[in-house]
Amino acid sequence: MTTLPRGRHGLSRDAVAAVQRERIFHAMADAMAERGYAGTPVAEVIKRAGVSRETFYQHFGSKHDCFLAAYEWATDALRAGFAEGIAVGAERPAPERFDALLGRYLAALAEDPRRARLFLVEAYAAGPEIMRRRLAVQREAAAALAALFGVDGRDEARLFACEALLAATIQMATARVVLDDAAALASLRPPLVALAATLFPS
Repeated sequence: MTTLPRGRHGLSRDAVAAVQRERIFHAMADAMAERGYAGTPVAEVIKRAGVSRETFYQHFGSKHDCFLAAYEWATDALRAGFAEGIAVGAERPAPERFDALLGRYLAALAEDPRRARLFLVEAYAAGPEIMRRRLAVQREAAAALAALFGVDGRDEARLFACEALLAATIQMATARVVLDDAAALASLRPPLVALAATLFPS
């Protein structure tokens, strides 16, 4: 997490604001990992972020507004890793590419489990707007998997298989994130790759 230097510094106002927002997002993820969405007041986020109440409300109108922004922050990190995984080794067979992609996704969840929990778990408690955004992200990921496996957009059965593979991955990963079990997250990779090979044989 980026910190602001003590004393005078040459950072622009936008740079300072970006650092403050990141600190608030990390604080929210930390607090909600321990207390849940409903049990985390703004005061707890402020305390953990080391910012003033005024600073918090300069950025966000409410806890819910802050969570929406923090959710996008968590989503962007996973989306970037997903896109990178899709792009790597485009000439390799689809099962190998899925294996590499899945490895990157699971590693990203294990690397920052509190951010992962905010994305995968606390979203369920934060209301319908977050769930709409979550479903949009999942549709985006399912479309990326369909492209990876060369699924025709008119092949409803294989499109459904992409959605089912994604849903299985998310559900199983969520359970391991809740348990804070990085080893169990990594252990999902071989059986999920085997499942993909069954659904999309070469």
